[in-house]
Amino acid sequence: MFETVVFYVFAAVLLLAALRVITARNPVHCALYLVLAFFTAAAIWLLLRAEFLAITLVVVYVGAVMVLFLFVVMMLDINLERLREGFWKNLPLAVVVGGVMAFEMVAVLAQRYYGAAPRTRVLPADYSNTKELGRVLYTQYAYAFEIAAVILLVAIVAAIALTLRRRKDSKAQDVAQQIAARPAERVRLVQMPSERDR
Repeated sequence: MFETVVFYVFAAVLLLAALRVITARNPVHCALYLVLAFFTAAAIWLLLRAEFLAITLVVVYVGAVMVLFLFVVMMLDINLERLREGFWKNLPLAVVVGGVMAFEMVAVLAQRYYGAAPRTRVLPADYSNTKELGRVLYTQYAYAFEIAAVILLVAIVAAIALTLRRRKDSKAQDVAQQIAARPAERVRLVQMPSERDR
């Protein structure tokens, strides 16, 4: 009973935070509400005894992605009026996509409660969901895991290549050229006739 109450409290906070992510006017507030949503989702996963996924969500998304997103949002001068220009134009498509997602979730829950009874498995006392997840990930889904790793590597290299551009107005020193310089090439002695003071 206590777990059910805690689950519904966290679920309500998660829904409220997700709603504020798309309705808040300040982008920094949106990012902070998204951090709150991630934390409450991690708490729900802890209630479902998925500790590894909860810690991964906190470490990867809250610890890395959201910090980077906050830095980008705070460093850029974002024009909020331009961001809201296409809101009402894209609202019908957003309602359709949201309705499809809600229908899918209702269908999954209806299948669980009104469909065939799910198979229950008795777990041993020393069962570790992290160990089980690693076993399945590196045996049954090994190729998919490696393909995802290669795709992420290509995305990282592409992002670095796209942002690494040489600026024309930047000045830099060529150390190899400075070391290879010789006095004879840099200094020229010119002999000029001396003038007598008048």
